[in-house]
Order: sequence, then structure tokens, then C-alpha cells
Amino acid sequence: MSNILLINGPNLNLLGNREPDIYGSKSLDDIEKELYIIADEMGHKLNAFQSNSESEIVEWIHSKADDAQFLIINPGAFTHTSISIRDAILGTNISFIEIHISNIFSREEFRKESYFSDIAEGVISGLGFQGYELALRAALEMLKK
Repeated sequence: MSNILLINGPNLNLLGNREPDIYGSKSLDDIEKELYIIADEMGHKLNAFQSNSESEIVEWIHSKADDAQFLIINPGAFTHTSISIRDAILGTNISFIEIHISNIFSREEFRKESYFSDIAEGVISGLGFQGYELALRAALEMLKK
């Protein structure tokens, strides 16, 4: 059994209400419940965390990485700003997939830059909530190898 971490960054706690034309109508709780079921059905454990605080995310990575085999992260706005989260991931040497609900490459110029993409195993962007499930399934396939 593998332990998979899921991190959601700032404002993702507002999913379901925040700009539904971009982010859809599901809540973060709905997404997490679906992922918990999938992970459990496949014999793995999912541990989810959301924070609007960069320092809380860094601390959570530090505290959980030793017991985890993989990380899925939607860094939200920290995608474009957070060297400290990047360094926390590099420092713990945990493999990860970066995900985004919207297609960050079809949005404002500043959203096209990521501090994570070059060190990620893969990036899923623009597939809506399905990106979370795809990332989880891909992580589990990578762990089989």
C-alpha cells in the first residue's frame, strides 16, 4: 500500500463558488471524496491538505514526505511565485505530478510560468476536475514500476 499526498494551494477551498465558468461547480471536498474512494479501491491511502498559506504547505510537506511515496499538487497561485514550496519538494525528494483545473497556458501571461513543471514527473493542465483523477491513476501506475 502506498501513501499518496494531495496538496491544494490558495483559494482552492473556494471551489464550487469561485469563478465557476473557469473552475466548475464541484467543491474541493467533493473532489477529495472521489479521490479517497479511488485510492482505497486500489489499495492505497490518500492524505489531502489545502492551505492558503505558503508556510503551512512547506511545513506539511516536511512533516509528511518521509511516509509518502508520491505527491499530487495543485499549487494554485503559488505555481507562479513559490520557490519555498519548490525547495520543500526538492528537499524531501518526493516524486510529484503538478495539476491545474484550468489551462494555465491559455490564460494571462503570468500564469504560463511555473516553478514546478521542470521538476515534476508530469503536468496536467486544463482538464478540469478530471485532472485530479488522472494524476492519481498516473501516480499509482508510476509507483508500480
